[in-house]
Order: sequence, then structure tokens, then C-alpha cells
Amino acid sequence: MVRVKICGVTNPADAQLAAELGAHAIGLNFYPQSPRSISPRDAAKIIQALPPFVAAAGVFVNWSAGPVIALAKALRLSAAQLHGDETVQTCAAIATQIPVIKVFRLKKGSSQPTFAKYCSASAFLLDAASPMNFGGTGKTIDWALARRAATRHRIILAGGLTPENVAEAILAVRPYAVDVASGGESRPGKKDPARLQEFFAEVARANRELSAS
Repeated sequence: MVRVKICGVTNPADAQLAAELGAHAIGLNFYPQSPRSISPRDAAKIIQALPPFVAAAGVFVNWSAGPVIALAKALRLSAAQLHGDETVQTCAAIATQIPVIKVFRLKKGSSQPTFAKYCSASAFLLDAASPMNFGGTGKTIDWALARRAATRHRIILAGGLTPENVAEAILAVRPYAVDVASGGESRPGKKDPARLQEFFAEVARANRELSAS
């Protein structure tokens, strides 16, 4: 079964909506330049609104290991999603304290990322590269490349996923999970209930097709 992570959650109501629709995890963004960035104080309020068994991952861009670990422990995050240019050493240091999701931002024509270097990571998230943004670009990636990666690694597929294309993406890639931010919003940082409902319905449809194949 392909799981769903709703990223860029900025308020308790959206967190509750994601959980009610069946999200396995939400993403809380601590990158100040992102329109979905929140403070640790707001993150704590959002986490308190989550029911049991819905995880909260923190999204970090080029933080050093110590502050990531400290905030993750303070908020009881389930994972640290490293979305920048973190070194192998930083990833490994964080992974000793909390599961790490290492993000690879792929450009058009990119080759396979060097997954083996980041062997301390628990999963890899594949997203579209942008010279201006770390995630939330609304651009898709090479699904064939992602499919090859998914045969060997725990891949979370991101990058331009929407209710209109997520089923096709799941059937093409067969990832461990899918991650959506801008594709489920009415505006940056505000989730659209109708879009999210449709997104989850399409994920369920793809999961049924995978089970039947």
C-alpha cells in the first residue's frame, strides 16, 4: 500500500483534515524562505492536534545536526526530512537520534542519485529541483528514474503531484509513499479540502489497482 504524506501543513485544522482523510504523516516546514514555514511554537500546536499513529516530520534545509536533533526531540518529531545540501556526515549524525528522510532534488535529465552515500537515511524523497525553491515547486520529476530507484530503495515520490496525476504516478513508480504540498492547496500554506479529498480518492484507486495486479 502506498502511503500519503501531506507536506507544508501550517495550522491545526489542516493537520486534522489530513489525518481524517487518511494521511500517514504530515510535514512541518522550518525553512524560513518557504511560504509554508512555521515556528516551533506553531508546530507544537499542530502536533497536539494530530491523532495517534499520524506522524509529524520536520522539514529542514541546511541545518547543522545539533539544532535538528534538539528541535526534533523537543517536538517529538517522527523524522527529519533533510531538503538541502546536507553532507553525508550531517545526515549520519542526525540519523543516530531520529530517522532521516534524505531529499534529492532532480533536474531534467538527472542521473540516479548517489543513494549509497546516504546509507544512514531511512527513506529517500525525490523532488523537482528549482533554482529558487527547496520543494513545493509544482513540477514533476522523471517517473522512470523514480521507478528504477523504487525497486531498490524506500522512495517517497514528490514533485508536482496533484489529484489529476497521482494515480498515474503511483502506478508508474510504485513508491513507498507519495508527498504532496502545492497540489493540495488553495494557496501556499492553506490546504484545499476538496483537492485533498480527491487526492486521497485517487491514491486509494491506485492502491486497489496495485493490489489487483
